[in-house]
Amino acid sequence: MNYLLVDDDAIFSSVLARMLARRGDQAITASNGEEAAAHCDESIDRVVLDLKLEQESGLSILQQLRAIQPDIQVVILTGYSSISTAVEAIKLGAFNYLCKPASVDEIIAAFENSAGEVALEQSPPSVNRMEWEHIQRVLNENAGNISATARSLGMHRRTLQRKLQKRPAKS
Repeated sequence: MNYLLVDDDAIFSSVLARMLARRGDQAITASNGEEAAAHCDESIDRVVLDLKLEQESGLSILQQLRAIQPDIQVVILTGYSSISTAVEAIKLGAFNYLCKPASVDEIIAAFENSAGEVALEQSPPSVNRMEWEHIQRVLNENAGNISATARSLGMHRRTLQRKLQKRPAKS
């Protein structure tokens, strides 16, 4: 298989590329949407795409890649997961959605699951997790505008920024 790894963390990308190479696969790395689009051709079978790049959203890059190659399989990988972004990614054509950290085995398994199948926790989410997902949903509704999201949630903008800087609760 030929993989395109799109992540702004160069160390993560190079480690993942080496691990895929040990399995007999080939991997090309890109750190932004422009590089990803340049590498996205018929030889690429699968894309591992980070949801939050430094200057871009993985969701917009997903749309660009699907426009170039409609049949490409894309797995979204993120450290800031929420149900709303998972649903949005699947609607835009992502094959699957994984939370970081994810092993190579988990990434490969995500490509082998049926299309649109998102693995969610079986146990009910914690209150912290539900809060995180609600914040992400409202943030998405406000197109990423922190001030508008804070007003919608009835909290101070700095409080919201502190909450967003933390990693999401697992469950």
